[in-house]
Amino acid sequence: MNHLKPLALLTALVLVGCAQPGPKPLYQWEGYQPALYDYLKTNGNEPGAQISTLEAQLAKNQATGAASPPGMRAHLALLYSKMGDDAAAQRLLEAERAQFPESASYVDFLLKNTRKPASSGGNNAAPAAASAASQPRT
Repeated sequence: MNHLKPLALLTALVLVGCAQPGPKPLYQWEGYQPALYDYLKTNGNEPGAQISTLEAQLAKNQATGAASPPGMRAHLALLYSKMGDDAAAQRLLEAERAQFPESASYVDFLLKNTRKPASSGGNNAAPAAASAASQPRT
């Protein structure tokens, strides 16, 4: 019976030593989900605070080599658009399209409907959003 104790201990050590951590997540969701929840909870009333949170998360993801999740840059583009920074919104939508090519048709649709006409100097985001909402879904 005494010879079974070392064998059981050795078996336990082998099994613990072979255990590996779970798979690494595909995307780093850390800052995105809480920011999106806050955006929906506050009805989008604080875009400036959310912009800083998401920009910090993008910088952290880039520094650590973690992939940002789908939609993070597009959501950040929405926030910049609400603040009137259409150039930043366009840059982020193009980055979203580059990282996730499957979103290209939707991002192209958003870019087409948020661009300002050359003759108008005003913000065209509200008419574009209304136009996008009234488009038939196929």
